[in-house]
Order: sequence, then structure tokens, then C-alpha cells
Amino acid sequence: MNMLEIVKKNRSYRRFYQDVQIELKTLKELIELARFSASGGNMQPLRFILSCTEEKNEKIFSCLKWAMMLKDWGGPQEGEKPSAYIVMVRKKDLNTPNNLDAGIMAQTMLLGAVERGFGGCMFGAVNKPMLTELLNIDNEKYEIALVVAIGKPKEEIVIDDIDEGSDTKYYRVGKVHHVPKLKLDDLIIG
Repeated sequence: MNMLEIVKKNRSYRRFYQDVQIELKTLKELIELARFSASGGNMQPLRFILSCTEEKNEKIFSCLKWAMMLKDWGGPQEGEKPSAYIVMVRKKDLNTPNNLDAGIMAQTMLLGAVERGFGGCMFGAVNKPMLTELLNIDNEKYEIALVVAIGKPKEEIVIDDIDEGSDTKYYRVGKVHHVPKLKLDDLIIG
């Protein structure tokens, strides 16, 4: 796959083949990709909690808010949940008030997941106090930045080209997930 194909295939997947396991080694390879990503001031404030066991995955799953624009959908059912997660935490002793590093690293990891035949979704909508407690995260030292879910995608996602001013909310028709994207010429303003 070339880079454009990888980027187009890197969608926010929300249904997975839960029985397709992801090894800890694969999660570490994704962290290795993230490690070489840009970091504001090269401060490298992020640390990672890896999960690929059923028990730990269930703890993380219980703290996520899935597809907020799909009001009538409560998230993946049993058998469609992610096989792995990477919980990104930020060191509190470094002055990094935004999630720029987390976004860059999450995107890099997800591109790496696509290259390996997987997919995922990044979550900012997380019950952070609950997840901090469930994973015994030292909240004096770390705060949750993002959670990345990873698995073998079980859904079809279609990208729809739209014009400036059109509705950009994603939606489903049957089991097909549609993602509206503005056309290239509408994005370039000068």
C-alpha cells in the first residue's frame, strides 16, 4: 500500500473481529513508531499502558464513549469489541497543556496498525477518573491523554466527497459507515 491508500484506509473503526487477537509484540511495534514521532520541544511527555487481555480490555472498554454522533448506537456488541488498547498518559510534571503530541502519536500508531492489517479508533471521550482507578494509574504523576482501540476491522467504511457547507457528520446506512470529507479544492483557500 502506498501512503495515500494507508491514510484512506485509516478510519475510525468501531466494530472489530474480537476473536482476532493482537499480540503484545505488535503493540510494542506501534509504540516504537510513536516513539519516533514529533514531540513539542522534544519533551516526550507521553507514556503508554498496553492491553491485549480480555480482563484488562473490558476495564478500558467500560470507560469509553462510542460514536457520539450515532445517538441510537451504544457501541460495539460482544464479539465486535477491540482486541487491544493503548492508553496514552501524560506526565504531569512537564508543562505540556495540549494534546498535540498525543494526536500525532495516536495517528502514527493507527497508520502502523493499518499497515499490519488492523484498524482502530482514538478516544478523547473517556471516563478518565474511572479508568485511572481501574488501571491503578498514579494520578499524582500521570493524567490520561487519549485511548487508542485496535483490532481487525469488521465494518465497511465509505468516504463521501462533499461540498463546502455540507453536513460533515458521519452516519450509517445499514451496516455501512459513511464519513463525509470536504473536497480538496474546498480546503485550499490560497
